[in-house]
Amino acid sequence: MKTFTDRTAAITGAGSGIGRALALRLAGDGCHLALADRDAAGLAQTAALAGPQVRVTTTELDVADEKAVSGWADQVVADHGSVHLVVNNAGVALSGTVEALSLDDYRWIMDINFWGVVYGTKAFLPHLRAAGAGHVVNLSSIFGVAAQPLMSGYNASKYAVRGFTESLRQDLELTRSPVSATCVHPGGIKTNIARAARVHESVAAATGKPADAATAEFERLLSTTPDAAARTILDGVRRNRRRVLIGPDAWAIDSMVRLLPTAYQRIVTGAVRSRR
Repeated sequence: MKTFTDRTAAITGAGSGIGRALALRLAGDGCHLALADRDAAGLAQTAALAGPQVRVTTTELDVADEKAVSGWADQVVADHGSVHLVVNNAGVALSGTVEALSLDDYRWIMDINFWGVVYGTKAFLPHLRAAGAGHVVNLSSIFGVAAQPLMSGYNASKYAVRGFTESLRQDLELTRSPVSATCVHPGGIKTNIARAARVHESVAAATGKPADAATAEFERLLSTTPDAAARTILDGVRRNRRRVLIGPDAWAIDSMVRLLPTAYQRIVTGAVRSRR
């Protein structure tokens, strides 16, 4: 997809962060928008910021609800006539030791971060094909490239998104589909995901710091703006990249994991321990 002008993009998690930044950049390129989020107020603000120059529709949506996602995809086509770009961006974070987290904790994060991506991809693929050309963008994380301590649920969900999207891209190429796919691995992006994360009390026990201190420390590591992330993602779509790394931290971690996979795990664990 070389241009977004007079195309239609569907974006989940559009009420803030990367989702909002993508919406605003696409609107600036003349792309019509179908925006979804659980945060109705944030969604309305994004739509207002996108301005009147493009058609914007909004839907309050829980991406973990398969029927709701499928219905949204059909509604997008009914409202806009066609859809060409789908960005499965909505996601949540979860921290805690494996021993302490419950199975319900794992189900919660997988339902949103992984199944939400699967539902969005499956619901929109027929519509993208019907449009004659299209692109699926699925948000993984640098934590889908390299695991971190105390983040097993988040890591698992983002590794799953990575595997799903890489296989999707291969399937599309194998079947000579007019649709393509890109997997995105952001590093530390200045969004509200850390503040909105579920943090189990086991994090404080493991790090020796209260949960709010650990969250504040994590937020200080978020160095890339959502707008910079959006610009990189859309450039990756234009170039039909298989994967997109965002931020110097993502590039550094990816390189370290490829060159020193075993040492990386020891380094990360040691770094967390040293901050106690």
